[in-house]
Amino acid sequence: MIDAHLPVLQIVIPLLTSPLCILVRANRRVMALVIATCWLVFAMSCRLLYLVSQQGAITYQLGGWPAPWGIEYRVDGLSALILLIVSGMGAIVITYAPTSVDREIPVEQQTLFYTLYLLSLTGLLGIVITGDLFNLFVFLEISSLSTYALISLGKHRRALVAAFQYLVMGTIGATFILIGIGLTYQITGGLNMADLASLLTQYTGDHATNRTVLVAFAFLSVGISLKMAVFPLHQWLPNAYTFAPSVVTAFLAATATKVSVYVLLRVTYTIFKPHFAFELMPLDVELMGLALIGILWSSTAAIFQQNLKRLLAFSSIAQIGYIVLGLSLASVGGVTASVLHIFNHALIKGGLFMATGCLALRLPSLDLKHLHGIGRRMPWTATAWAIGGLGLIGVPLTSGFVSKWYLIVSLLGTGTETNEWRLDHLAAVLVIGASLLAAIYVWRFVDVAFFREPTAEVEAATEAPLRMLLPTYFVIGLTLVFGVWPTLPTQLAAQAASAVIGSTH
Repeated sequence: MIDAHLPVLQIVIPLLTSPLCILVRANRRVMALVIATCWLVFAMSCRLLYLVSQQGAITYQLGGWPAPWGIEYRVDGLSALILLIVSGMGAIVITYAPTSVDREIPVEQQTLFYTLYLLSLTGLLGIVITGDLFNLFVFLEISSLSTYALISLGKHRRALVAAFQYLVMGTIGATFILIGIGLTYQITGGLNMADLASLLTQYTGDHATNRTVLVAFAFLSVGISLKMAVFPLHQWLPNAYTFAPSVVTAFLAATATKVSVYVLLRVTYTIFKPHFAFELMPLDVELMGLALIGILWSSTAAIFQQNLKRLLAFSSIAQIGYIVLGLSLASVGGVTASVLHIFNHALIKGGLFMATGCLALRLPSLDLKHLHGIGRRMPWTATAWAIGGLGLIGVPLTSGFVSKWYLIVSLLGTGTETNEWRLDHLAAVLVIGASLLAAIYVWRFVDVAFFREPTAEVEAATEAPLRMLLPTYFVIGLTLVFGVWPTLPTQLAAQAASAVIGSTH
């Protein structure tokens, strides 16, 4: 009986718990309530993933109104995996959070933090689970508005500037998405994604000339790309990640941009179909070009960053490029590589920002010049960061290697015409080259942490508390486990890719 209502419970439980936090008020009780809620949501995500793997896609009709007239929640192989990633990282990060929150957020604002955290989680889960395009926009706004406020809670006054910058850019992206949804509704009269896929067939065939559909697709693509922080629409991300509280950065880096990639997958593969998106509209060439430029530019920019969080922020832009590159191939292998890197990067970057949060707990600055010798004073934290860095590079026996391997194999296995062959194979070479750039910026931390004499500030530092180290090592440990035994994530990614590619027929 409960299984039938799991899709809606994923949304209702955190949504109703968030205002309850304000009523409870006592910070410790609020913290316990939020942690319990997040782990309950994760347990439901695990159950949904199991049910989908056993019986296929699950639908839930709100209010008993059948689609397309009513709002439908739909969970297939792709959405089930993304739900697992978002809820899992949300639960792990909030378990890690209390000590960091006590250090970085004033006591009087901590209840607000936990409330906003649940609202952001609710919005992200809602985006993934809804089968209605306008409902997706509503959840997008819930997530975005709460995220802007979360970023503004950073202890540095530039956090307000970063939040405002993200607000402006996010509002532009949301406006583009809303215009695209409105134009799509104008031409079809529908909002249900499955229904739209059928209604748009007459406009997305070989002779697609309806300008309303073309413009709607363009608005949606640009708006979603801005939310994803695809180069060159990434300007909001470095400051947002750098000046947000460490817990917020870890949560957003592991979830927010990944959910935006999910939305792009739904729009291009489920609603408009690859034939329209990648053949009639050359989105594949555009995405591949922007992805490759973004990978190389962001990896190079990361090398020259002095602040550790900012270095990881530029690295995130590059990793988004890898994900978009796989998506642009419009093949089962490419989508599998893309989804697999979503999963692996959520673990790697989440773990790296959690380790960085441990450093922020003990040190007044995260500038590399202030981290000399930190590997001697905080060996567990520095080692966790170094292992996560190996995953970013894509060193064998880490999960980052597995997803990059799948991506390179997909690039080498595509293209029948000479020009296509050259472009895809050039992309594979650039992916390998970008991994060498990643090795340079990861080495910058390893060098100052383990091969320099400690500064006076570092000498006074002590190791991070076990409450923060255990969740950090759990996530970092998973990157090694799934690097040595990659069967589970690769099977889940292949199942997700099949669900997406299957929806195109």
